[in-house]
Amino acid sequence: MVSKRLQLTLFVDETVSQTIEKVRHQFNPEQYNLIKAHVTLCREDELKDLTQVYKNLNSLKFSGIEIRFGQPVRFAEGKGVFLPAEGENETFYTLRKYILQDEIRELKHPEPHITLMHPRNSTCTDELFTQIMTFSFPQSILFTRISLIEQLDGKEWKVIKEFIF
Repeated sequence: MVSKRLQLTLFVDETVSQTIEKVRHQFNPEQYNLIKAHVTLCREDELKDLTQVYKNLNSLKFSGIEIRFGQPVRFAEGKGVFLPAEGENETFYTLRKYILQDEIRELKHPEPHITLMHPRNSTCTDELFTQIMTFSFPQSILFTRISLIEQLDGKEWKVIKEFIF
């Protein structure tokens, strides 16, 4: 039986992703090969009624979403590394609420971030983290599209549909 995962994702535009992708490729090549740098907008357990989600996405009145990012932080007992979003991120949460309206009664409040090293398939050490901290990452990223992506049997994520702001 094929395992299938879906999620809505904000991919980092190639015009600003060079440093992020260089770090991901160097320190977490397995995750780098599975999916490009991104911020997860909605996870699979939140996407129950795709017809309603499509309806909501097709009626978006947003002109993009800008997220400010801080310095790299370790997580998962130090195994993983991500770039955390800074500030209140009201636009991110408003976008999630709009997309998931009529879909979820109790909306989760995930912290937006870009994973540099995923603990599922990499392990950060103090030495590696010191190296990562020498890179200069974008402080702010404008996202102008939402991608519905799919992963089959743990293989590379594929874009199924895109929604442009």
